Amino acid sequence: MGTPPHKLSAQDPIPYYTTLFAYKVYLQLEYFYIDQTETENSFLFFIFRTISQLNRYIKFCGYCVIVLILFQAKPSQAVVAAKRNARMRQANNKKIPDIVIKDIYHAAREAKDMVRKQTGIVYDRRMTEHKCLWDPNYPECPERFTRVLERCEALGLVSRCLFVEPREATEKEILMHHSVEQLEILKETRECKDEEFLEELSSRYDAIYIHPKTYQLSLLSAGSTIELVDAICTGKIQNGMAVVRPPGHHAMKSEYCGYCFFNNVALAASHALTHCGISRVLIVDWDVHHGQATQQMFYSDPRVVYFSLHRFEYGSFWPNLRESDFHYVGEGPGLGYNFNVPLNNVGMTDADYLAVFHQVLLPMASEFQPELILVSAGYDAAVGCPEFGPELVVVSAGYDSALGDEKGEMEVTPACYAHLLNLLLCLAGGKVAVVLEGGYCLQSLAEGAALTLRALLGDPCPPLSSQGRPCEGICETILNVIYTHRDFWQCYQFQDKYSAHAVINVSNKKLSGQEERHMPAVKFLGSDNRPERFATRNCYPVQSKQFVDDITARLNLLIANTKLTFPPHRVCLVYDERMMKHKNIADPSHPEKPERISAIFSRHEEYGLLKRCHMLKARSVSEEELLLLHTQEHINLMQETANMKLRELTKKQDDFRSVYLHPGSYQAACLAVGSVLQVVDSVLNGESRSGVAIVRPPGHHAEEDEPCGFCMFNNVSLAAKYAIQVHGLKRILLLDWDVHHGNGSQHMFESDPRVLYLSIHRYDNGSFFPGSADANYSVVGTGKGEGYNVNIPWNKSGMSDAEYLTAFYQVVLPISYQFNPELVLVSSGFDACIGDPLGGCKVSPEAYGHFTHLLTALAGGRVILSLEGGYNVTSISHAMPMCTKSLLGDPLPTLALHRAACPSAVMSIKNVIRTQAKYWSALCFQVALPQERVLSRRPLEDKLKAALNSSGSHPEEDKDGAQTKFSNKEDIERERKVSPGSREGYGVTAADDLCHTLSESLSKLCLDEKQMDTLCSDISPSPVELSSYSSPVSSSTDVDSQSCSKSNGENTNRNDCPHGEQQGQSSDTGECANSGPSQTPGQQTLASYLSENMQMLLAGEMFAVVPLASCPHLVTVQPIPECGIDCKSPCTECGSVQENWVCLVCYSVHCGRYINEHMMLHGHSTSHPLTLSFSDLSVWCYVCEAYIDNQILYAAKNAVHRSKFGEDMPWSYGGTSPTFPV
Repeated sequence: MGTPPHKLSAQDPIPYYTTLFAYKVYLQLEYFYIDQTETENSFLFFIFRTISQLNRYIKFCGYCVIVLILFQAKPSQAVVAAKRNARMRQANNKKIPDIVIKDIYHAAREAKDMVRKQTGIVYDRRMTEHKCLWDPNYPECPERFTRVLERCEALGLVSRCLFVEPREATEKEILMHHSVEQLEILKETRECKDEEFLEELSSRYDAIYIHPKTYQLSLLSAGSTIELVDAICTGKIQNGMAVVRPPGHHAMKSEYCGYCFFNNVALAASHALTHCGISRVLIVDWDVHHGQATQQMFYSDPRVVYFSLHRFEYGSFWPNLRESDFHYVGEGPGLGYNFNVPLNNVGMTDADYLAVFHQVLLPMASEFQPELILVSAGYDAAVGCPEFGPELVVVSAGYDSALGDEKGEMEVTPACYAHLLNLLLCLAGGKVAVVLEGGYCLQSLAEGAALTLRALLGDPCPPLSSQGRPCEGICETILNVIYTHRDFWQCYQFQDKYSAHAVINVSNKKLSGQEERHMPAVKFLGSDNRPERFATRNCYPVQSKQFVDDITARLNLLIANTKLTFPPHRVCLVYDERMMKHKNIADPSHPEKPERISAIFSRHEEYGLLKRCHMLKARSVSEEELLLLHTQEHINLMQETANMKLRELTKKQDDFRSVYLHPGSYQAACLAVGSVLQVVDSVLNGESRSGVAIVRPPGHHAEEDEPCGFCMFNNVSLAAKYAIQVHGLKRILLLDWDVHHGNGSQHMFESDPRVLYLSIHRYDNGSFFPGSADANYSVVGTGKGEGYNVNIPWNKSGMSDAEYLTAFYQVVLPISYQFNPELVLVSSGFDACIGDPLGGCKVSPEAYGHFTHLLTALAGGRVILSLEGGYNVTSISHAMPMCTKSLLGDPLPTLALHRAACPSAVMSIKNVIRTQAKYWSALCFQVALPQERVLSRRPLEDKLKAALNSSGSHPEEDKDGAQTKFSNKEDIERERKVSPGSREGYGVTAADDLCHTLSESLSKLCLDEKQMDTLCSDISPSPVELSSYSSPVSSSTDVDSQSCSKSNGENTNRNDCPHGEQQGQSSDTGECANSGPSQTPGQQTLASYLSENMQMLLAGEMFAVVPLASCPHLVTVQPIPECGIDCKSPCTECGSVQENWVCLVCYSVHCGRYINEHMMLHGHSTSHPLTLSFSDLSVWCYVCEAYIDNQILYAAKNAVHRSKFGEDMPWSYGGTSPTFPV
């Protein structure tokens, strides 16, 4: 056979087919000539077939010519565009979704370059020029500035900081939050020499004085704060402190107030949001006075969380505003982002402030994940600071008796401020700016500010005394704050719920057989009256000489006992490669392998940590030291293994549980213990502040008389006993965060009150190694050690950062601060880290750095970490360096907390708290809160008074007998425009101004329906305002105000008290008290009925059962299946089609409790809490034992509604209805 003359191509049709036809002809001829026997007929057949093929080819060529002509024709632009769009649509439809592969070590790797930068400080000595010309004793004096700097310089702190150049703020910057009018008024006072004019101008505002330099220095104070924050955000410094005055957090948009002219912190926050790429800012205001202006400026801004911890005393303490109370939580997009923690008692201590941080601030901050933290650092809650009430002498409201009162001081020690700040430094990548606000006891102010700056520099926090139980007042406040915010933040899950309808008049009372319960209530004892002029002289308390002398002596003693020295080395580290000789020859793949420590050490070297640590030389433990806890028989047995042959070792190791032996095991185990003791000596001898021991084999499973669980000698327990015996310590915290319970450590100290053993571990109801009931929460120690053993057991896999941080906030930190250890030892197992083959948990490597930082405030920073478990070499080699970096003071990566702690973890922590509360009084917040909304909206007197006057009623007298007279509503509004309590700046809606309408008046007035029409017509909100009021977000956390609406000719109002109780009164019947001559006892008008039920009417809750608006188990709800939900599906167990429910976790269908109880059995067996009824679309939670109605459930409810009725269920949750696939 021949071959074609060239390679054929179908890309050129004419040459291709021409060549193909010629080749076929050639083949036919070749066949003909080869076959000599072919007949003539065969030849004729060949000719005929060739002619036929030629004919077909000619036709084909004609077609090709036609096609070519058509291809040469130019299509229209419309056709081209249509084809292009079609191709694009086709391409989009076929687009393969991107597959994102997450690097679980990305944050830890990025942390390699996150090394601590310098701390900045900004100040300008010209700020001393601002002073009161007509009253030399005014508390806001230049000495506040000079004394702070003098103390910081005396401690050598200023020279360690990077100086940030101060500057004046520009007018454009000031106008971000202040009006042009206020700017111009202050500008006109520049270099003014007329003292009378300056004093008269000052008297128009509450508690200020104006100096000829005030305008310039206020600009300088604001600009310097902005400059400091800018330096932090741009990475020039790590953190910093602004020692500035005048202060700022009382300065409102259109009014000077409380020594403040421009709001330094608010302006700096807005600068960061606008110019520095920051999207989330946390402002912590611990000044004893509420920073109402800062609150107003960010009240509807979800980018800023404003958290204020201030003295309130139910409104009787300055600035005497209703909006300083706990139920003012923000509005609009900022709803839930405003936190007020009002202190209603004097004498609050360190324990009270720490409780607020542990229970409220830290959980929320971890969930919010700020990118910048600003601290309005007032030190007027410190010991010795006089009570501040500048308006008391001018308001005739019965408060002038407080003038000079010497019992108004708080009891917060200066050292406590360092602890509060330290708790914040692990957030926001360490970007923290502290801005000086108030503080008027010069000695405590200077000491508190200096210790704060010291904490910013990374120095250890001075030890506090052992903290007792938080006072009743702060417990009540914390529960109130949690109640008003629990619908907005997932972290507040630790208070059970009860029905307020079932139990009335329960407030912090423990009923027989029931949990302790708390009923939130709003109480305001202040006055809304505002004087036309404010006092400018002698408007502050004056302390007696005896009181000042006592406070001075006390402060001197505190300062003398505050240890401010620290060791020369921040972190010591020990490692010896001889510990790698311990290995499993029979099974080289055994998880406890030598590479565990070599990989950790190499990572330390890669991150540049070794050169920053003080390297210690390892040593072997002596037999005498081993005998501190282990028996002689056990020591002898381990010694013998060094001389055994492999066969003997293999046989011997079978006598123990999860232990392998090697001839080098004994030497490695002795080196491990000795190395940890070396670190203990270095720390307790004052050579190093903290330490890290990279050792193996681990130790916490080893019992006193036998090895166990990869462990031979109990390294950390021996270190604790060694510290007690050799160094004379009396209180040691042994924290074990290894995923396995440290059974050996627990048994060694279960009767010893000198060692608090606290373990966070996986338990799985006793089925997880070591599989003993001793690991449960109910085991608390024995004898004198009862209460000094705390187990936090996880009963499922998958625990992550959220669960561990929650355990720290709820249990570890409160107990540790109360125990007040002298040394913290950590059994640092990293087998709960993500990717570990044995642990099954998902803790990120960087989270261990956060855990470590939270411990550094304890024991003066004397924290020692000793390696225990952890069997994913990559994970542990990233996790332990994060702990070392934390001890070195490096900033930590932000944790990616995508969810709250899971229900199983919450239940475990609750069980721990219930068990340990009898031993640790700091665990006093597990109190049930009402599941219903028991607070009304924000109260406001003025609308009511105006309405009453316009309707012909007599003016009301205030509690001191002073009449408040208003001629008309315009007068009211004019008064409010200049009031420090004005809503200007934070946009309270008209629905909020409906307020106080009938709560106090219904008991005093009798209004007929005509009068009610008049009243409601004056203050009725628009439909838009009402929709804002009754939106699902706002209604979930009702705030204290009254509402009155007129709809369809019927007037409605609402009482201020839950269940009809007036403040300060109780009612066994639960009905609102009515008074007035025209009200017949036993009769009830339509107006009064609607008044009593206004809250339920407006919220759409006039039902037999009111479902909960939220539930901690909503996070378990899974997306509906692609196939939807068939409401006609039978029970998967019994086939019943009557009263079926669908599980919202796995979407299996089971019958209800009145059929065969299969859904209830399913819920309990699988721990799937939420189920949806096919009958009425209600959702029940088996854990909460309550009906739930939340917009998260809408998708599932809508799917059943479609299946049942063939149409979408109406959206009733406010906002825009989401779109779900049909």
